[in-house]
Amino acid sequence: MATKSRSLRAGTIAENGSAHLAPGREMENSMKKLCAGNAGVSRNLLCSVAAAALFMPGLAFAQDEADAGQDVYPEAGGEEAAQGNRIVVTATKREATLQEIPVAVSVTGAETLERDQIRDIRDLQTVVPSLTVGQRQSSANTGFFIRGFGNGANNAGIEPSVGVFIDGVYRSRTASSISDLPNVQRIEVLRGPQSTLFGKNASAGVVSVVTQEPQFDFGGSAELTYGNYDNIVARAYVTGPLEDSVAVSIATGLASRDGFFDDLNTGNSANNRDRWFVRGQALIDNGSNLSLRIIADYDSIDEICCGAVNAQSGPPVLAILGAGGQVTDPNNPFADIVVNNFDSTNDIENHGISGQLDYDFGEFTFTSITSSRTTEAVTFQDSDFSSADLIYPNSQDLRIDTFTQEFRLAGSIGDRVDLLLGVFYINEDVDQSNQLLYGADFRNYADLLIQSATDGAFTVSSLEQVFSASYGENFIDTFFLEGQGFTEAYTLDSEAYSIYGQVDFEIFDGLVLTLGGNYTDDSKTFTQEAVSTAVFSSIDFDSPQLAPFRGQVLTQGAIAATVGAQLNLGRSATAAEVQAFATDPATAPFFPTIQAGAQAFAAANVNNPDANPLNPLRALQFLPQFVNLPNSVEDGKVGDDNFSYTVRLAYDVTRDVNIYASYATGFKASSINLSRDSRPALADQAAIVAAGLDQPNQTYGSRFAGPEESEVIEVGVKANFDLASINLTVFDQKIKGFQSNIFTGSGFVLANAGSQSTFGVELESQIFLTPAFTINAAVNYLDPKFDSFVQSAQGDISGSTPAGIPEWTVIAGAQYEADVGGGLLVPRINYRWSSEYQLVEGLPNFAVRAPDGTIVDGQPAIDAGLPFTGRQNNLTASLTYECDCGFQLSVWGRNILDDRYFGTVFDSPAQPGNVSGYPNDPATYGVTGRFRW
Repeated sequence: MATKSRSLRAGTIAENGSAHLAPGREMENSMKKLCAGNAGVSRNLLCSVAAAALFMPGLAFAQDEADAGQDVYPEAGGEEAAQGNRIVVTATKREATLQEIPVAVSVTGAETLERDQIRDIRDLQTVVPSLTVGQRQSSANTGFFIRGFGNGANNAGIEPSVGVFIDGVYRSRTASSISDLPNVQRIEVLRGPQSTLFGKNASAGVVSVVTQEPQFDFGGSAELTYGNYDNIVARAYVTGPLEDSVAVSIATGLASRDGFFDDLNTGNSANNRDRWFVRGQALIDNGSNLSLRIIADYDSIDEICCGAVNAQSGPPVLAILGAGGQVTDPNNPFADIVVNNFDSTNDIENHGISGQLDYDFGEFTFTSITSSRTTEAVTFQDSDFSSADLIYPNSQDLRIDTFTQEFRLAGSIGDRVDLLLGVFYINEDVDQSNQLLYGADFRNYADLLIQSATDGAFTVSSLEQVFSASYGENFIDTFFLEGQGFTEAYTLDSEAYSIYGQVDFEIFDGLVLTLGGNYTDDSKTFTQEAVSTAVFSSIDFDSPQLAPFRGQVLTQGAIAATVGAQLNLGRSATAAEVQAFATDPATAPFFPTIQAGAQAFAAANVNNPDANPLNPLRALQFLPQFVNLPNSVEDGKVGDDNFSYTVRLAYDVTRDVNIYASYATGFKASSINLSRDSRPALADQAAIVAAGLDQPNQTYGSRFAGPEESEVIEVGVKANFDLASINLTVFDQKIKGFQSNIFTGSGFVLANAGSQSTFGVELESQIFLTPAFTINAAVNYLDPKFDSFVQSAQGDISGSTPAGIPEWTVIAGAQYEADVGGGLLVPRINYRWSSEYQLVEGLPNFAVRAPDGTIVDGQPAIDAGLPFTGRQNNLTASLTYECDCGFQLSVWGRNILDDRYFGTVFDSPAQPGNVSGYPNDPATYGVTGRFRW
């Protein structure tokens, strides 16, 4: 087997490309050799010293002399050597260059993060074409989608399909991964199922953030940004040694900004920024075979978010106006104004501590990563998105405690076998309480809606009188009162472990076979305690007590409809027109027959739920009493286990061209619906009724969605030349049981799709026209569809295209480093474009439903979503002066074209026919000064 020496152990690369070696490392590095031929990834993986750096960013790459006649790869050099596919990544939990690793992965380095002003993971999508990131109803809710697959935001019971890792630590919820990113070395986006090595919930991909570890040379940085909307960002970082074997660092920062949307009613602004963080690290390294990295962090968010506008007006808008409220103009949704009667506040805290231990013995490295994290989020939202006091408040108090432990053993056996074994464990507790109450204007608003829905036949007061007489109870002045509503509490306790392994076998020089497997066992226990005090929602419109009233209304309605038809009115006759018809000598003889027919119709349908004349009012019964759990039918427990595997063959055609083909499966355990749409399954209806657990207006849906199982067939080519690097991937990816999480305005419909598949082509390239002039280009083509999705929130949508996935995404950019006396002047530009795509598969509240909530006709819901599409047209640019003295000054702009679109749209809560949407951010620009020492 041909060899090539690449010593990868211990010292950290300074920003100028030099490495500091702790005592004893120089001797160690001069002794160690990596066995490598032309087999790309395998040769790096054969080194135990490479495995010692598992998931530890910033380790040095000091190069030894290669065997006679062999060149040394230049990836261990400074910035120039790290261009293109030479950049070092840890995508497979082993250090290797991007060229060598046969996995579809996009890497964004520190230089790009700084020059493009990428402040958090939400900004990352502007440079990674396969990644889509969206923020929804609070600062804590961010969803990640890779190749169109993903979910998890907003509903705390749903763990994401895209796993997020920061310095090797799994972040189970997006609230704990969107803080400003301090001292990031790179962000790796792994596309496709990654369950073999990452185990827990990586069925769609992984976002791995790698930050700089403490340095053994004293240094640091400070930066200050000022931009439009009074945007101020200040960050500082200091690092250095405490002694020969101990280095520490501390980073801190704050960000403030006025909101993008002016609230015309409260006088404040929404979507502002007010957050800060502190992050401390310690690195203990004995200089030979043991290192320990400890990280502690805390961040806080206190913001007004997120501004929603009226995207489509329905009948409720007139009722809101009649109740004294205002809504935004749906014809001008991007006027950057909102109207609320109180600010939607977000108070979020994240904190945690982790430790990574690496120990070398012989040809193997043992790695342990331990983490404990807590996320606390208290949010208040004006969910009616109007200045009327309809809902106050829609609040949530959420706490998530997460403990993770990972053990890994990696090394080589002989010259051609590379081995990685690991165990991952996670224990997580979620405690969530919610409240949604009627505001002071809701009764008046409901009265106007009832009059509109019944052509003035009923009012809130008249219905209270009717129901009082029918039930023999006093309902007078009890409907839609301020303070009535819904209070709920949920707990979710989950525990999971994964046992995984991967072996790389170099069959002959240049050809590597990879086999990997992961067994995961996941169990969850959940509870729900909910109380509804909304009296109107507790009235059973189909009860026997209301039969006389229903019969009377059905008779009158049938008479009015028949008289209207006889008079060719094109509508039902009014009471006056019926009276005239019954007394007019010309028509009076026909009236008894009409009356008898109407009475017969009423008698036949008085107990038919589908013909209930009160059905148009069911939309106002959106807060019925729940069936809580555990109960005698539902035990509130779910458990899953799965074996995922990877088979991959990689071949180095030449030193500069690698090809690979792989088949991989992935797994994501069941997710729990912690929302107001958590309902017993329809299959449990008979048992629920038999046990006497059913409640008035009981509807059925889902408590949880079963596991996702994904698979991908992927073929890739990676080429790295002096003038260009080109990565091409063709894949066919499918997820069986995809967990669809659809916002309905007051809760979430969580359901499994039968199958969602995507055929795609991904092309990423960098062209080095000169050493100073670089062009980057990427093109994504995706052809997704729901192969089967019968029980969606809109009914059967099998064969349709999933929402939010553009067919084409193109990213193009360029930068030039011009030598200016004493430094560099760097203009940089980046442009992201996508083809048009649907924002939603449909709007569930437009579906025609039976009284038990089952969908009778979902086409109106699908049709209602068709007008809402998105298309991205995002331009980012910067001009940076980088002085050799360590000072940098950058003028920058994001979304310079002020491209505006909705991130998503949804059914407006308690407003049947209205549609609300979350606009994207407008253009931002500013200036940043930075100094490094």
